[in-house]
Amino acid sequence: MGFSLSPGQAAAFDAYSRELHEWNARFNLTAITEPEQIEIRHYLDSLALAPALAALEGVSLSSLLSRSVRAADVGAGAGLPGLALRIVWPRLQLTCIEATGKKVRFMEHVASTLGLTDVSLVQGRAEELALRPPHREAYDLVMARAVATLPTLVEYLLPLARRGGRVIAYKGSAAHEEALAAEQGIRLLGGRLRKLIPVEVPGLAETRVIVVIDKVSPTPEAYPRSRGLPRKEPLGAPDLPGELELFSDL
Repeated sequence: MGFSLSPGQAAAFDAYSRELHEWNARFNLTAITEPEQIEIRHYLDSLALAPALAALEGVSLSSLLSRSVRAADVGAGAGLPGLALRIVWPRLQLTCIEATGKKVRFMEHVASTLGLTDVSLVQGRAEELALRPPHREAYDLVMARAVATLPTLVEYLLPLARRGGRVIAYKGSAAHEEALAAEQGIRLLGGRLRKLIPVEVPGLAETRVIVVIDKVSPTPEAYPRSRGLPRKEPLGAPDLPGELELFSDL
């Protein structure tokens, strides 16, 4: 994938795996427990964003990873993709947003164990945090993996992105269908669909697509709507089957 891990970065991923295995026995953080599958389905899948962004911007991977970027990972779960990206992206200023307390505690433990700086862990729901500072329209990069279908997801993510920033959704084989269904909501929330980037994750047979949305204008003050509505009544979207489709095993 173009990465050249330092010994410290490789050790950090090993330590992450150990902690995930130990905590998972108590708190059921993930259905993926085999070490090789953790590397493929969690780490490599998460890291696929970086070379995709570098190619989109026409820069080298090392150049992208040297940038200082303020990022938010929404529905971060066990810290993926955010913490995995932070290991290889030293200047990533990362905020992980997660509603479940045990997952926030796990991420706090991992960040401390790995010595990751510029990492903030926030327990809360994106549709509530995005209503006001310090999170509303504050981030250069807002991303989510295995959270919701795109028509719902854009209402969680776009209000957090600054004008000129970017929203990223990790998706599977239904990416194009979801993007079409989300177009109205994307425009309403101040976004513009930039590109759908197919990515190949080594060792993974399933389709993976990085959906890139540019934030081109401020999100209207009425959005995001109150808790639950983005999921129950996605903006302008028909019903979409299989909400987490290929990510259901995460």
